[in-house]
Formats: sequence, structure tokens, C-alpha cells
Amino acid sequence: METQTDRLKRPAWLVRLHEWRVANVSDKMFLLILAFLVGLLSAVAAYILHGLINTIVALLTGKFQTDSYNWLYLVYPVIGIWLTSLFVRYIVKDNISHGITRILYAISSNRSRLKAHNTWSSVIASAITIGFGGSVGAEAPIVLTGSAIGSNLGKIFRLDNKTLMTLVGCGAAGAIAGIFKAPIAGLVFTLEVLMIDLTMASLLPILVSCVTATCFTYIFSGNAVMFSFTLDSDWTVERVPASILLGITCGLVSLYFIRAMNACEDMFARFKDKPYVKLLIGGIILSTLIFLFPSLYGEGYHSINLLLNGRTEADWNQILEGSLFYGHSEYLILYIGLVLLTKVFATSATNGGGGCGGTFAPSLFIGCFTGFLFSRLWNMHQIGVYVPEKNFALLGMAGVMSGVMHAPLTGIFLIAEITSGYNLFMPLMIVAVSSYLTINIFEKHSIYGMRLAKQGKLKTHHTDHAALTLMSLDSVIDRDFQAVDPDMDLGQMVHYISRSRHRVLPVTDAAGVLLGEINIVKIRHVVFRTELYHHFRASQLMSKPDATLSDSTPMTEVMRTFERTQADWFPVLDADNHLKGYISRKRMYNMYRKMVHDLSQD
Repeated sequence: METQTDRLKRPAWLVRLHEWRVANVSDKMFLLILAFLVGLLSAVAAYILHGLINTIVALLTGKFQTDSYNWLYLVYPVIGIWLTSLFVRYIVKDNISHGITRILYAISSNRSRLKAHNTWSSVIASAITIGFGGSVGAEAPIVLTGSAIGSNLGKIFRLDNKTLMTLVGCGAAGAIAGIFKAPIAGLVFTLEVLMIDLTMASLLPILVSCVTATCFTYIFSGNAVMFSFTLDSDWTVERVPASILLGITCGLVSLYFIRAMNACEDMFARFKDKPYVKLLIGGIILSTLIFLFPSLYGEGYHSINLLLNGRTEADWNQILEGSLFYGHSEYLILYIGLVLLTKVFATSATNGGGGCGGTFAPSLFIGCFTGFLFSRLWNMHQIGVYVPEKNFALLGMAGVMSGVMHAPLTGIFLIAEITSGYNLFMPLMIVAVSSYLTINIFEKHSIYGMRLAKQGKLKTHHTDHAALTLMSLDSVIDRDFQAVDPDMDLGQMVHYISRSRHRVLPVTDAAGVLLGEINIVKIRHVVFRTELYHHFRASQLMSKPDATLSDSTPMTEVMRTFERTQADWFPVLDADNHLKGYISRKRMYNMYRKMVHDLSQD
């Protein structure tokens, strides 16, 4: 509840607006109004970002030759990463990478609070990175921007955590819907990727945000779609085996993408405190790859459209323009395969070197190239019935997206909506599900969630697990404890025992490091014998606790430790073994039951 002190810190006009709103507008109606605003602002942010990217790309590459290589491909990406890193280091002064992972963390561990600068910083940083050739996507930065808009609007009006979570979902859904003009995909994205439960309380606001963002995007940019596509030939049941095999292939490619991305990130993490070393390594890798394969420049949507709209070899050979392969159509398959394999390194080098962007567009890019390569090899070797390359390029986009994001429904509806490819709905489902089932054998979490899952901080649709994830260990620590010195005698300890609210008395050294604890119940036979007060010291009466917890221990592990030991209390230590306090079974279970109850309410 808002206190008088909080009210005094806020502008007078905002206080009056809040009081008027409470008196005249219901909570449900106000949430729908905010969802409308979030959808509108997300669409504006997406329009601005894509406008900035297109302007920068046109200025830098508008006069590039298409029939030979261009040396400036070796320069622009490095400049882009460098400018972005300077912007982040000296203006933003915060880490803004891994946008969707940051949203998941905010939902799971930070009460859906996103920083105010996230409403604009990712737009500028990603525009510079991608405009200068960074091989990443603009979707994750826009999703972070939309979610931050929702979070900060909620904070302005002092809304509760549950409503904030809904507004964060509205921002993410509105961003996806606005970018791709795909309202259903935006809705499904919040369910699968952000794992926000679609209760009756959250469904309508998210729908309002999706529809609003889509409508305003049409107003801003007209009826043009991001990927134009016309069906080459109707899908037939004879293509089921090819569709299943494509899905399995996409699952394996997704696994390669995730594993290679994580390996590259670990490599760049070694130079965390050496930004110019990261810039040098990332810049060299990225610029070299783009020089050899210009299709890796920026988001790569131009190359996707070439593969989706090509009908003849001459159409598809346009993808070789500006590269060393130009004029050698016999190397098209080789070029496609090399681009597919190197895209992940270009993306990793972009972000690892200091750039800003997401993996949403790279997954679409790799999926399109995978589908085209698969269908071309299938037809070349006459394995079975003929499969249209452009159709399978489209199916591959859904397949790799489903695998990388662990989001088959998002892959299905997004690809169907952005290309009007509803006639391919059945093969889209086959490929997406096959891909998801394949990668699920090897990776249980998406590329966005796996980092948090390792730390036990990923919120899921499982209510019990979600409750533990949303709980904060710091909030259940009892810091009201009486610590004693190991050399203190029993007579002195009696005074601490009389004031203690717990059954244990921690023993610490001068630095606050936990040495052991004294169970007050177990020393009853001596505590009332005054003649023994000077014969026993704390170090003689203490024993080791049943277990200790780190202040970074996930709540799921805390719960398992209580169940395993059946203890009533555990000491919580920091990284240097300093005692921070105690956590009780009773207090934790009470908070856990309340959290489960809240999550179960609509």
C-alpha cells in the first residue's frame, strides 16, 4: 500500500490523477487502458527502430556494387560494434544484452521491474549495431522495450506485482504483434516464451495490446508485409515424410545454434573486463564473415525474401551478389550451407564484441536457409516426391524458431501470419512439432530460459515451481539473531539465551564468519547450574548445523534441503561465509502457501 511518504515523492499532478482514477475508473478498465497505451507505444518503438536501421543501411550500402566484393564490409561492422559499446558504457552504463532473458529474469526474480532506460536504450543501441552490419535481430530489443514500457507505466501508477507482470506481457506481445503485424503470434509468444499464464485477468489486456500494436503498425507502414510469399504448389499428403524429416533437421540445427552460441558466449565472457579485446576479436570475426558472405549483413531479411520469392535459378542466384561467389551459380548450395553454419558465429561475434541485438531474426534466417538447402538436396537426389524450395524455406523458418525458442505455437502462427501462408498450416504444424520434439531430447529449455534455469530462477507454468521461483530468499531471512563469541563462557551466554527468539545461538568470530551453533534445548542440563557457568565456553557447546545455505541458493534447492533434513532452521551465509541470518521452515512454508494461493487466483 502506498504510504504518505511515497505520495510526497510523486508529482502533485500524478497524485491527483491517481486519486481521480481510483474514484472513477475500475481496476479492470484501467488495466485495459494501460494495455492500449503499451500496444501503441510498442508499435511506435518498432517503427522508429526499423526506420533507423533502414536509414543507416541505405546510407552505408546504397551504392555498393552487386557484381563484386566490397571492402567496406570489413570496416562497417567494427565501427558499429565500437559505437554501440561506447553508447552502452558511457551513456546507458548498464548491461542491455540478452533482452528476452532480462524480461524472464524480471518476471521471475525482480517482481516484473525493468529499468526506465530499457524503454529507449535498446532501440538506439540495436539500431547502430544492425545498421552497421551487426548480424543480429531487432526483435529482442523491441520486446525488451515494450516490456519496459509496460513495467514502468505500472510502476508510475503503483500497481501490484501481478498487474505489472501482465503489463510486461502486454509489452512483449505488442512488440511481436507490431513488428510482424501478427497479433496471434504476439499472444502465443507470451504464453510459450515468457511463460505468462493466460488467465481471464491477463488474456484480454494482452489481446488489446496485440490488436492495438498491429493496427497502428498498419497505419504507420501500410499493408506491406515483412516477408512476401506466394504458395508455389498446394501441400499434399505425399510430402509428410519430407516434412517430418525437415522438422528433425531443424531440431538438430537448432541444437547446433544453441550449443555454438553458448560456447561463443563463454569464450567472450573470459574477456569481460577487457572490452577492447572483445571488440577486436568480435570485430575481426564479424567483418571477415560478412566480407565473405554479405548475406550475413544485418538482420538478413533481404536474403530471406530472395529465397521465399525465387522461382528460377536466376532469382535464387541473386543471393550471391556482392560476394566472392558472384557469377558462380554452381556454388549456390555451398554458399547456402556455409552461410547457415557461420550465421551463429556472426551473431555471437556481434553481441560478444559489444553490439546489441537478439537471436529472433537469426533463428528465422537460419531456418529459411535450412529449409531451402534441405529441399534442394532432396530434389537433387530424387529421394521422393518433389518438394518446392520456397515452400520448404518457409517451413524451415517455423522449424528452427520452434527449436531455438522451444515455442512451436509461436513458430506456427508467426510464419503463417507474416506470410499469409495459412494454406501451409498442416506442414507448418508437422515441422514445428517435429523440431520441438527433436531438440527437447537434448535441451529442456529455450535459448532464452536456459541461463536462468541453471540458476533456478526461471518461472514456469508449473504452479509449485513458479511459486518457489517468484519467492526471494532474501525476503524470508530472519536477521534478528544473537551471535556469541567462541570464547564466551556459559554465564555470559545466559543473557543472550534469555533474549533469543530462536532455539539456536550462532557462534561467530570477530569477522562474522559462522563457526557453529548452540542448540539451546540440548544444553538445558547445564544452563540452569550456576556452578558450571565458568566451566563451559561457547566453543565447547557448539556443533555444526545440519546444513548451511548460500544467499544465492535457489528456493527450489532450499525447499529440497528442508525436506531432506527435516530441520526447523538453517543459517544463511554469504560468499565469504559471513552469517546473514536464519531461515525457518515455518516462515518459508507460510510464504510459499500464500504465493501458490495468489498464483491460483484469476
